[in-house]
This record gives sequence, structure tokens and C-alpha cells, in this order.
Amino acid sequence: MTASAFIRRMLVIGLTLASLGAAAPLRAQQPSANAILLAKEVVTLKGGMVMFEPLIPGVVETAKNVFLQQNPMLSKELNEVAAQLRSELDVRRAELGNEIAKVYAQHFTEQELKDIATFYRTPLGHKMVIEEPKALQDSLKSAQAWADNLSREVFDRIRDEMKKKGHNL
Repeated sequence: MTASAFIRRMLVIGLTLASLGAAAPLRAQQPSANAILLAKEVVTLKGGMVMFEPLIPGVVETAKNVFLQQNPMLSKELNEVAAQLRSELDVRRAELGNEIAKVYAQHFTEQELKDIATFYRTPLGHKMVIEEPKALQDSLKSAQAWADNLSREVFDRIRDEMKKKGHNL
């Protein structure tokens, strides 16, 4: 894995975890049913499930590819089974939505969830839902370009320093 690919992957993971509030410690007590309902509303209002849309198809595709490597002659049948599983498993998105809502409900009080939902119902909240993914994508591109430049600089500096020590890299 190249340095830039590693940095890109770490940025995506970091942004995903940050958007889930994973950096904050979980509260010891389980959230109330009302808190979970409010959290579901927040997740829906902010489009929070969009980043998880590739999850089920990705798991199915990964499993299919493992079996395909074992027997490439089964490509047609494996594709059929994978398509069937993607269709059948799509209803399980609700399970994932419930899990995500529980996470949010563990990190925010009911009042905070109400306030967050109120914000996402405002024009600015709607704009945030639309513009934040674009801003994050542009941020990742900027960070990637910056990291690529830094990587070149570091490689050049190491080469220069090693040349001073009599080593041509």
C-alpha cells in the first residue's frame, strides 16, 4: 500500500468514526426507547445511513470473490447467488439502522437529539446534509494532494540526507 493510499484510507476511517461519534466514550446505561427513536430520526435527517449503503453489497461481493477464486468456473452461478443474496439481505439495512441509532443514543442525551433534529429540519440543516459530503470529499482530495506533496518532500529529504552519508537511494 502506498503512503498516499494509506493516508486516504486513514482519513476515510477517521471521518467515518468521527461522524458516528465513536471518539467519545460510551455511556454505561442503555439508551431509552425514546432516545433510540430520536436518534433514528437524527440519522435519517442527516443522511447518516448513506455511507453504509455499500456495506451489504460489499460483504456479498467479497464472499462471492472468495468462492470465485476457489473455482472460477462457477462465475455465472456465483453471480446469480450473489444477486439473490443482495436482494434478500437488503431488508437487513433496518437492523444496521437500529444499531447506528443505538450508538447515537449512547452518545447524545434525548434533549441533545431533539436539538440536533431541530437543526437538521432548518434550511441550514438541509444545506449541511447536501453540502457536507461534498465538503468532506473536497477535503479528502485536498488532504490527499497535500499528503502526496509531503510524501515527495520526505522522500527527497531522505535521499538528500542519505547522499550526504555516501548512499545513493
